[in-house]
Amino acid sequence: MVKNSIKIIAGLVFCSSLLLGKSETLIIDALDFKADDNRGISTFTGNVKIRMGEDKLNAQQVDVFFETDKNSKNKVATKYEATKDADFEVVSKDKHYVGKGDKIIYIPLKEEYIIIGNGFVHEKNDDRKVYGDNIYINQLTGEAKVKGSENKPVKFIINVERGEKK
Repeated sequence: MVKNSIKIIAGLVFCSSLLLGKSETLIIDALDFKADDNRGISTFTGNVKIRMGEDKLNAQQVDVFFETDKNSKNKVATKYEATKDADFEVVSKDKHYVGKGDKIIYIPLKEEYIIIGNGFVHEKNDDRKVYGDNIYINQLTGEAKVKGSENKPVKFIINVERGEKK
């Protein structure tokens, strides 16, 4: 089990680097770790901090889901689910996001982020802030969707430049 878990972690690090198109190291710090090879899940709990380059994901629990690549037989991370005090920071060449939510899901192949419950995202470059129950961001397509509820509508905050007052 320990030997397989080490292989899984090594595979996750390698595959995450390939999937994200970065040659950076994925670092996961946590108080506890367990792997279930049959279900394809690695679970990190207790003050979990994940870093890759400038990107960060923090939570009390992060489940990493993986599948075996048919061609290479390597384990490939397909989804990260962060819960309990989940927050993130993502830096790309064009955007710098910080956010939080009850649950944050990241799908590496699609570069999608889904924030569920008490979601907040601040896009720092343009100083845009959005609040909602469900927030979806796709970094590849630039698509974003936000859903609220009747009791908690979507809130969008942006600074708008106006012409000079005469």
